[in-house]
Amino acid sequence: MKKSHLPTKICIVCLKPFTWRKKWEKNWNEVKYCSERCKRNKNGKRS
Repeated sequence: MKKSHLPTKICIVCLKPFTWRKKWEKNWNEVKYCSERCKRNKNGKRS
């Protein structure tokens, strides 16, 4: 599958779009953060 056809979401911390990754295959609906860094900075600080 081409990368342009993968689903995307917006990170709730940095507000940047991110694309689906194989490691998120089973829990894509629960993914909220684009990276571990954003996950650690949940309190809303933009990096």
